[in-house]
Amino acid sequence: MKAYLELMRYGNCMMAAIAATIGVFIAYNILAANTPGVPLFPFYDSALVFLTVFLVTGAGNSINDYYDIEIDRVNKPKRPIPSGRISTSAALRFSLALFAAGTAIAFLINVPCGMIALFNSLLLIYYARTLKRTAFLGNLAVGYLTGSTFLFGGAVFFGNGGLESVFVLFLLATLATVAREIVKDIEDMDGDMKDRARTLPIVIGSRKAAYIAASIGLIAVLASPLPYMQSFMSARYLLLVAIADLLFAIAVYEILGKDNPAGSSRMFKLAMAFALISFLAGA
Repeated sequence: MKAYLELMRYGNCMMAAIAATIGVFIAYNILAANTPGVPLFPFYDSALVFLTVFLVTGAGNSINDYYDIEIDRVNKPKRPIPSGRISTSAALRFSLALFAAGTAIAFLINVPCGMIALFNSLLLIYYARTLKRTAFLGNLAVGYLTGSTFLFGGAVFFGNGGLESVFVLFLLATLATVAREIVKDIEDMDGDMKDRARTLPIVIGSRKAAYIAASIGLIAVLASPLPYMQSFMSARYLLLVAIADLLFAIAVYEILGKDNPAGSSRMFKLAMAFALISFLAGA
């Protein structure tokens, strides 16, 4: 069981599931403040959102390892598949079962949630098989998938403005994730070249890719006050997101000033966690 939880990257699954649940909370608070007649907070649907995102994210991580076994033998030999703790066939079956279960649960919420879960499941499979090795498109796919956790939470209130209320948060999360994914590609260049992948750093060079990642991160920082300016978030959000912005700035310095993609990736991840806290505190 421990190996399968590691294959899923359960910590990553938990963060994505919490983000989606926060999306439900944010959408509800915005709608409750601006729309008369909003029902009580949907605790049952929120639990289904959490479970759906946890399972689909775990499925995506698992199938990514299934297709990336040759890369992981170089970059991450201790992962469950290259280390031999889980066979490739067992990993594939496990992943498909998680996709099916997560999508089925999403349709129990409503059709829009089910369609988002189905689309994301298919995109995750296509990403692992093809897009991951495609310059920039793979980064965009991961950015969308991360940001879509907020869309999924907002879709619980589809028809009442739920998607519109979380759209800016979706864009911010997407931009921040794209920047981090480019940095991770710089970090993984050796293994990716041996696998003949055509990631952005391989195609245009690590330095140019670093500048692109930094520029995208800067756009996310500059856009971060928008939820407050649109009255979607309170002043608490503005205070906490300033800390996230500082961490983003440090991440940019790590990749541009110190040529340290591993350190930059860690700082991007920490900044995104703080941004998530700011969304929760400010809603």
